[in-house]
Amino acid sequence: MKELFPRKQVMGFMFSLILTAVALLVYFTDMTFSVGMTVLLLTAFIQAGLQLVVFMHAGETNDKKSIYANIYYALLIALVTIFGTLLAMVWDM
Repeated sequence: MKELFPRKQVMGFMFSLILTAVALLVYFTDMTFSVGMTVLLLTAFIQAGLQLVVFMHAGETNDKKSIYANIYYALLIALVTIFGTLLAMVWDM
């Protein structure tokens, strides 16, 4: 019976709830803007990674190297787009 219990998914769900509670604390406490945004970004990226690995089973296939390579490439493109937009529109470079 122990093999049938989805322990990994339940622990992932509990960790997602904890990360959501931490993100809600940013709203309910009096944090500075920079600290609040840092906490929100960290919890968002950790939760996205958790969702990919635990609930979308990204690491459970035989082709996990290409899956992780695609994830890293998508993250790189997203960061280049975000920082390129910030450079052009906010920082006037």
